[in-house]
Amino acid sequence: MTLAQRAMERLQAWPDLIPGPASCGTGRAIRSVRDEIVHFHSARDVDLHLTHRAIQRFHYDLAGSSAIHLVPGSCWVTVHLDCEADVDLLLSLVSIALKAHQTPPAADESRPVGCNFHRVRVLPRDAAAGG
Repeated sequence: MTLAQRAMERLQAWPDLIPGPASCGTGRAIRSVRDEIVHFHSARDVDLHLTHRAIQRFHYDLAGSSAIHLVPGSCWVTVHLDCEADVDLLLSLVSIALKAHQTPPAADESRPVGCNFHRVRVLPRDAAAGG
């Protein structure tokens, strides 16, 4: 079982989360009643809909993680799953995303354009470090 499959299996056990196809057309999604929260695009690459406010609030923490890739202007973050700790990180971020989605978007915050799939290429940590 891949790391993404393990993460999806764990999230499907959470109350009020619903699996289904990702709206971008690639992979599976987990959604709340209001919004798609997670897109599982491959065995290791996951896009998480955090919202602009949540990304701003946790920007330095997110930017400091080798598992997370931020796309400027996007309300989604890409999480690359290389180990079980990355799955735990993803699950923690899903909790933050669910809380962020309970607050209506600010008047100046437009609806999300879509996930980061096709807008980001995440390299495995070893390749990114030059090793």
